[in-house]
Amino acid sequence: MKGFASCRSSSSARARSALAACVVILLSVARVCAQTAFYQATPQEVEGPPGTIIRQEAMPFAPAYISAYRVLYRSRGLHGEPIAVSGVVIAPRGEAPAGGWPIVAWAHPTTGVATRCAPSLAFFVFQQIQGLREMAAQGYAVAATDYPGLGTAGVHPYLVGESEGRAVLDIVRAARSMPAINASNTVAIWGHSQGGQAALFAGLIARSYAPDLNLVGIAVAAPATELATLMREDLGSVGGKNLTAMTLWSWDRVFGALMRRIVEPQAVPAVDRLAEACIESIGDLLVRRRLERPLETDFLTVRNPADVEPWRALATANTPGILPPDIPVFVAQGSADLLVRPQVTLNYVTRSCRAGVRVSFLVLPGVGHGFAGRDSARSAVEWIAGRFAGRPAPDNCER
Repeated sequence: MKGFASCRSSSSARARSALAACVVILLSVARVCAQTAFYQATPQEVEGPPGTIIRQEAMPFAPAYISAYRVLYRSRGLHGEPIAVSGVVIAPRGEAPAGGWPIVAWAHPTTGVATRCAPSLAFFVFQQIQGLREMAAQGYAVAATDYPGLGTAGVHPYLVGESEGRAVLDIVRAARSMPAINASNTVAIWGHSQGGQAALFAGLIARSYAPDLNLVGIAVAAPATELATLMREDLGSVGGKNLTAMTLWSWDRVFGALMRRIVEPQAVPAVDRLAEACIESIGDLLVRRRLERPLETDFLTVRNPADVEPWRALATANTPGILPPDIPVFVAQGSADLLVRPQVTLNYVTRSCRAGVRVSFLVLPGVGHGFAGRDSARSAVEWIAGRFAGRPAPDNCER
């Protein structure tokens, strides 16, 4: 407690800065202490059908209205190899309806690319699942993957759609295998930012990869689409440089796209430091802003990574396509978003409408990127409720 005493004893401005530092330190310690052998799987343990449980444990300090479990489950890597992925599975209190609780797969926004940045390790994990209280009140189970390489061994394939989509679908399968959850095979997917990209990719591969699931709809907030455009437009902002740095760092290790070919040598240490920092709280964002400062003067040797190979092909491959017409979609977008620009999301909505997808598009006036998931959660859950009830999906496309 000595650190908190020093935070309080300084002047007002310095106190706020010191308090933020104290909080960041404590949350970082909480993550490190929480990452136990639970997340480590042997080669023998990862063998088995995707979506089956390796191990599970009840999570302490869950809100009183839910039961929550940390899970380690089997999935498939980018080359089809068996891998372990971690996450959180949640059931509402009370008796499940006949057939089990409908289940919502939550796909989280960017939390970092380091192993310790898994949401299931986060101090505020339940607060980070946007709309959790509303989903529990409606009687929905929730399955929230960490994505590969967060929590578990290996490099996190950041903004790699196929990897994220498999992890999203497989944690739903894992939840369905847990007697304590009692979930049905009726599924909706809900994601924000990186999680919006993950949700859309899960929808694109669901019929072939997980035909055992009855996917009734996908809800996204400020989804990462048009990766090449986002890379170009985001380079002018602090947050955008952060995301581009993490993308290049991850793709270097996952795909062998050597970032040193397009990153200034003097910028590499800053990129490496950003890759080690997690995003959980406002304090974390303050730390990342400080770590990003060297990139404001020296960062890339090219105007846009997505203009050159292999980053051009990788950006194209990881840009989500249009969903099949039988999968309706809810899309929310903040009008003040400086990371996922409103026009990018509008372009995706327009293409979806032209392809015959039933789209419910919600614009959030004055809302920036960080709050798009929070501010649209109630509307997203209401939209999901309609899909679980079997009602026709609303459609505000201009046809």
